[in-house]
Amino acid sequence: MTDPQSRTAGKNATTGRKAGDGGGDGDGHGKQSGEKRGGPGCGHVGDGDREGRSGEGDEGRWDDGLIARRAVEPSELAGDDDGSPPGDERHASVGGPYTAPLRGRLDALRELVGLSRTRLEDRALAEAGRVLDEAAARQQLSARHTVVAIAGATGSGKSTLFNALAGVPISETGLRRPTTSAPISLSWSEGAAGLLDRLAIPPRLRRRPLAGGSGDEALQGLVLVDLPDHDSAMKVHREQVDRVLKLVDAVIWVVDPEKYADAALHERYLRPLAGHAEITFVVLNQIDRLPGDAADQVLDDLRRLLDEDGMAVGEHGEPGATVLALSALTGEGVGELRELLGRLVQEKTAAARRVSADIDAAADRLKPMYVANGRPGLSERARDDFTARLANAVGATAVGEEAERRWRRNAGRACGTPWLRLWRWYGRVRMPGGSLPQPEQPAEEELTARQRVEQAVRTVADDAAHGLPAPWAQAVREAAVRGADGLPAELDDLAAELGTPSGRLPRPAWWPAAVLVQAGMTLLQIFGGLWLVGQIIGVLEPGLLPPVLVMLAGIIGGPLVEWACAAAARGPARRYGQDAERRLRDAAAACGRAKVLDPVAAELLRYREVREQYGAVSFRR
Repeated sequence: MTDPQSRTAGKNATTGRKAGDGGGDGDGHGKQSGEKRGGPGCGHVGDGDREGRSGEGDEGRWDDGLIARRAVEPSELAGDDDGSPPGDERHASVGGPYTAPLRGRLDALRELVGLSRTRLEDRALAEAGRVLDEAAARQQLSARHTVVAIAGATGSGKSTLFNALAGVPISETGLRRPTTSAPISLSWSEGAAGLLDRLAIPPRLRRRPLAGGSGDEALQGLVLVDLPDHDSAMKVHREQVDRVLKLVDAVIWVVDPEKYADAALHERYLRPLAGHAEITFVVLNQIDRLPGDAADQVLDDLRRLLDEDGMAVGEHGEPGATVLALSALTGEGVGELRELLGRLVQEKTAAARRVSADIDAAADRLKPMYVANGRPGLSERARDDFTARLANAVGATAVGEEAERRWRRNAGRACGTPWLRLWRWYGRVRMPGGSLPQPEQPAEEELTARQRVEQAVRTVADDAAHGLPAPWAQAVREAAVRGADGLPAELDDLAAELGTPSGRLPRPAWWPAAVLVQAGMTLLQIFGGLWLVGQIIGVLEPGLLPPVLVMLAGIIGGPLVEWACAAAARGPARRYGQDAERRLRDAAAACGRAKVLDPVAAELLRYREVREQYGAVSFRR
């Protein structure tokens, strides 16, 4: 039903979309991913996922990139006046850009699509992309014209109404069904060729009003399109109706007293297009067949059905759908419809209203993808719990305790009595296997630590994704899983590096004095023993008490010095263990932050950005 030239013109009028990541190649299909699949390593923060889509190319194409965004200037979309003479059926010049509020919503929708392409499926964004394309295409065409489609069911009399508005029989009427097999256009002024090319209406089906119809000043700029029956038995007719209804600026639904409540009309068209009420006319035709006040009763019931469909009815000056009754056959009420159409055409706002309604519909369809329940994000409690789990998995507490014991053992060796140390050494030698090195960590403990890391990652990802829409919750979990790849191995390296501090242990200032005092106590014991032995063999003068007192002083003083050193070493040993535990905790926390928390935070930041853009799109001015 569409000739090649018409399709070519329609495609040229429609802006394209190119997918690229930070910039495409010459064909607009290049990709460069800024996302690191393995996640950033410990010790530095990852770049996050900064994927976006951007496009460059022909005039009017929109760029949806995340980094290199550029706003499409109105002059780019407006184009230049081609200087065509009034009688030339070439494309008329653009009447100007959309209003600032509508332009802002289009820009926000463009940003939203660009930020979401790597997170949502293409089919979820298809309708939003179509709205952007059609909005840009409509802006490039004549703003002086308003395209209004007449749609209805079989036998509703839409072709009769089409002829009544034209003033002459243009569209075929009769008992044979379907009567209208292809869209027929009627233009009251020149310069609508581009709009008709976009609708794929061939030149042979384009008409002009006769018998003075073109002299109706109020309808100058009106392009009326008679559509096939929306309930036609032929599938091609229904497809033509669906295609054209997405492109016209306004629509007149013609219903008759018998099928005004048809479920196919309400469920397939009126209910999904409830948000387009301001550009919708619902006309009850054939009222000449209704006796008395039956027309008013049917009209009231029709308004009730429209209200159930969610379509606002414009009454008492309020915006909404226009509902009226007429008879296309007798002409009753046709003049009122003609006056309303003239007012719509002269306002020249139907195209912008259609685009705004399309944005509303796209925003409603995207709402489950962007609106979260509650306030999702990473709380301080979740972060602290994650770092605590990593510290537990890496054994930071055990490392601190081992460092404290090591410091105290070192103090005991330096300040303890030599006889007690000799006895302990003897006991270790006599104990079977006491001198053999102990295994560092059983395989079961390593497996348990790995499971603890995985559990910590799952927990923090679930906390961050709580309340998010499904696509963004999945993106947060995937970012956490990618970042956690290799995290257990890096934590093992940290534990091996920081778990057993190498080098000489630090000693407090009192340590050398305690060592000298302990050595003095040992010398007293030796001196007293030698003094006593000398008395026994007769070398020295007898006198048992002095050497015994000297020996007793050394024997009692040695343990007392060791006990005092142990008591004094508790504080430094505890601080040394705490420092070792803190170093390992901080290292594990930094590794977990770089590998998991930062990518998760980047996804949440991206969601907040798209949520702000969605708010700008869905805000109805």
